[in-house]
Amino acid sequence: MSSVSPSCALGALPSRFRRQRILIVGCGDVGQRVARALQGPRVRVLALTSSADRVASLRALGITPLLGNLDRAASLRRLSGLATRVLHLAPPPGQGAGGDDWWRDPRTVALARALRLRSLPDALVYASTSGVYGDCGGAWVTEARPVAPGTPRAQRRVDAERAMRHLGRAGVRTSILRVPGIYAPDREGGTPEGRLRKGTPVLVAEDDVYTNHIHADDLARACVAALWRGAAQRVYHACDDTDMKMGDYVDLAADLYGLPRPPRLPRSTAQAELPLTLLSFMGESRRLDNTRLRRELRLRLRYPTVAQGLRS
Repeated sequence: MSSVSPSCALGALPSRFRRQRILIVGCGDVGQRVARALQGPRVRVLALTSSADRVASLRALGITPLLGNLDRAASLRRLSGLATRVLHLAPPPGQGAGGDDWWRDPRTVALARALRLRSLPDALVYASTSGVYGDCGGAWVTEARPVAPGTPRAQRRVDAERAMRHLGRAGVRTSILRVPGIYAPDREGGTPEGRLRKGTPVLVAEDDVYTNHIHADDLARACVAALWRGAAQRVYHACDDTDMKMGDYVDLAADLYGLPRPPRLPRSTAQAELPLTLLSFMGESRRLDNTRLRRELRLRLRYPTVAQGLRS
């Protein structure tokens, strides 16, 4: 297995394909890491932004900003035919479309329709979530497992995947990355340090859940790999090699930071004391298999475990 380098990936292509225009939709922390990884004379990085205030900061990163809003379909028309490859990192709306369409992701549907107006991109990568599997009881999960979303948020991700697959049937080489918890010491809120300082409890070992992780830098590299190496209509787990329960992960961070380990609570007590958002993550347990990521995308993780990533 070899590491992914944009220059190497591009250098392996015929010369007529070497000038690439990459459109990033949802250019937040991970998108900016992708843009930095793609910097070079053979690539032009474009990013969709709904905020005119971000134009200057994106340009400072060497990114060409395009004003548009996923919630206003008419503003997306200019995207069609602009890019040779598209990376879709934008999440669905938090509340869904409303009414009977609460499970839909209208943003991804609008993007797919805009991209179809003229010439299609060669490749598209959509960053989904591992939450589409729902609770798996701690079992090991491969990409062949059927989705069973247990929350409205995850259901909207399933709808977004469906829209991306439909676009793939129109001729775009579409790949889907299912992403677990993203962490990085240089990412805002990217480590458990904040919750440790608040003393937020975790579950006792017998009630605890398996959780999965990916360092933000490795996720960016996985996105680059999928843009060039991802197979059509193929799903990949973008996760590291860590096999760990949530409480053990927080304990590890506490030890690294020299902070007290958090208190442990049984699930029955935690339900009355912890916020609903955190409880939703504590209600699903699974272990993601990343064999496809390593073998098919040939990605060698820079931070194979959270211990290595947190120490960075």
